[in-house]
Amino acid sequence: MAPLLQVERLDVTFEGGRAPVRAVRGVSFTLGRERLGIVGESGSGKSTTGKALLGLLPRSARVEAQRMRFDDHDLLRLSARGWRELRGRRISMILQDPKFSLNPMIRVGKQIMETLRLHKAVSGAEARRQALAMLEAVRMRDPERVFELHPHQLSGGMGQRVMIAAMLIAGPDLLIADEPTSALDVTVQNQVLRILDDLVSARGMGLVFISHNLTAIASFCDRVLVMYEGRILEELPARELWRARHPYTRALIAAAPDLDRPKPELAVVARDPEWAR
Repeated sequence: MAPLLQVERLDVTFEGGRAPVRAVRGVSFTLGRERLGIVGESGSGKSTTGKALLGLLPRSARVEAQRMRFDDHDLLRLSARGWRELRGRRISMILQDPKFSLNPMIRVGKQIMETLRLHKAVSGAEARRQALAMLEAVRMRDPERVFELHPHQLSGGMGQRVMIAAMLIAGPDLLIADEPTSALDVTVQNQVLRILDDLVSARGMGLVFISHNLTAIASFCDRVLVMYEGRILEELPARELWRARHPYTRALIAAAPDLDRPKPELAVVARDPEWAR
């Protein structure tokens, strides 16, 4: 079976300032209908990679690649109209904090309906029915009540569930989740991840899961890419993350707190300039 997503030698350069900044350098990977984790420190190029796949980078960004294909679409040659047809319908993205993604002036139910009606010819009544069903699918209590709420009336966990509902209602084939649980406490994080896992598995989707959380990546994903200064340093099965060989991956693991084995001090990542070359 052909891969859902193919990326070869992706480079993202931001122009301006004293010199161009290469935020992503030579990134290559393929994705089927599986869960791919991307992990690394802030500034490693994880989110920039995800946004490049959806054409969401600003004009100051120069995106180049030998190949960047989604299904039968050449992402390097898509027109503005082509991107509009692809985003939301075939590829969706969940961002870090729903407070900055949801329109504070519009009730959440209408925002979920809008995503569906932009991409599918359904009546208002049918869109409402599907939006309520989607709120129920993300395990929202009393979907009818939540449908009528404004974003500021939602807790962090509720807001993230609404975002998942809005991004999945049109039935995309690929979901990019950029730190979808970073603003939530641990208990709510686990609840949201279980919901996302169930929905992605049931729908047979591809998932790119971007996170700092090594534990979540190891338990949630099939494969892992480890990024540093815009490069992929290591790729390995998620179940083998704790047996990683690259010193940077080992350093990230050592720097993570472990409640079962408390440490007097967390390790500090000692960087090698050769990693960025």
